[in-house]
Amino acid sequence: MFDERLRDTKETVFISLALGLRLNRIHPIGLTAVAFLFGLIAAVFLWQQAYLWGLVFWWLNRIFDGLDGTVARVEKLQTDLGGYLDIMADFVIYALIPISLVLAAPSTPAFIALAFLLSAFYVNGASWMYLSAILEKRRWLHPGQKTSVNMPAGLIGGGETIVFYSIFIIWPDWLVYLFAIMGLLVVATVVQRVVWASRHLT
Repeated sequence: MFDERLRDTKETVFISLALGLRLNRIHPIGLTAVAFLFGLIAAVFLWQQAYLWGLVFWWLNRIFDGLDGTVARVEKLQTDLGGYLDIMADFVIYALIPISLVLAAPSTPAFIALAFLLSAFYVNGASWMYLSAILEKRRWLHPGQKTSVNMPAGLIGGGETIVFYSIFIIWPDWLVYLFAIMGLLVVATVVQRVVWASRHLT
């Protein structure tokens, strides 16, 4: 929901960060790999109930995940492979973080809530990936698009996911309720995209 509004601001900040840290000398796919490694480390820390370190590495994952695309655009190194690897890495980490949190303190309600959340992600993935393919086929491109694929905005996007996952980590005792809330919002996002498709793809 906020991704489109924040994208230009994020791009400006990340360009300054990339240049300041000289990350523009690293290939974008290398930054994707670093982000993925940080995400794996975050998952391990969360599994071991080291929540503060898990939160730190979760944010490092998100920062480097944003930097890879920025560096690719600035250095004219955008590739379909880079975009593909980036989304694949994201999906792995998006699944591992909640799984690690539940494995840290397993219970039947937590596993049920986890199943609901991941199922909502699964359906949401289908709701935008196939729609994105149709939009690409129709050459329906968003002006100034800064992502590898084109998709309609929804209630839950990348920015909201960062916030929710951070809340999961900060308040792990409330996972069942937090998973349920995010899962319901993701379902609402799926409905949004179905309604959008029914209006625009006829």
